[in-house]
Amino acid sequence: MSDGVFDLVLVGGGNMGAALLGGLLERDAAAGQEPTRVAVVDVLPERRSELAARFPAAAVLADVPEAVGAVIAVKPGDAPAAATAAARAGARRILSIAAGVRLATLQDATGPGVAVIRAMPNTPALVRLGASAIAADPAVADGDLRWAEAVLGAVGTVDRVEESALDVFTGFAGSGPAYVFLVAEALTDAAVSEGLDREIAERVVRQLLLGAATLLDREGDPVALRAQVTSPGGTTAAGIAALESHDLRGAVAAALHAATERSRELG
Repeated sequence: MSDGVFDLVLVGGGNMGAALLGGLLERDAAAGQEPTRVAVVDVLPERRSELAARFPAAAVLADVPEAVGAVIAVKPGDAPAAATAAARAGARRILSIAAGVRLATLQDATGPGVAVIRAMPNTPALVRLGASAIAADPAVADGDLRWAEAVLGAVGTVDRVEESALDVFTGFAGSGPAYVFLVAEALTDAAVSEGLDREIAERVVRQLLLGAATLLDREGDPVALRAQVTSPGGTTAAGIAALESHDLRGAVAAALHAATERSRELG
């Protein structure tokens, strides 16, 4: 890629930064348009080599270049310095996906004249099926929010929320995949304990979750879907009754509350 001002620089080439880069480039290719002039910055030479081999359409750099917009995809403790570097390099729009770093902290780091947007994506963004939320100061223009939505939209869905709701979103959607994976573990172990071969149990659990998620995506009503498979007096009814007797809903609510409170503490 030639020198010049980039449309976007991703400061941080870890898993999420790479996921965003891949999503943006794939979207451009699918639309049959020229790839976004994008650069990715990483401090580790080994990682830069990996990124350069994986994304030949992007510039892979050690320092933040001049760019119109920037995504901050580094560890929380490094986010203010990264935001400062991006602003000094000319970025007038900055989207941070650094967990727990507040808008006020980022705005202090960039100084005036920069639209700062904070986001929380989740790990399914790695397979372009993420769920993200964005928040910004009320003074941030709608065009800047649409820009952030376009960046994150390359790897999944995006919702606008108040900054105070990002902690809930973190505990819900950010941590949510781990809750689902724990259910997958528990279902697999339970099936094995009842006598099913583990290899079969693991394969069926993957298909079960994929199929159930696809049905939910198409139909949109978990209550109706549950009712469809729960015949009175049948096997599913017996299983649901056991889950309710062990306060499944209470356990889920407690998990979400604990994760939300931890996000508030980290912030």
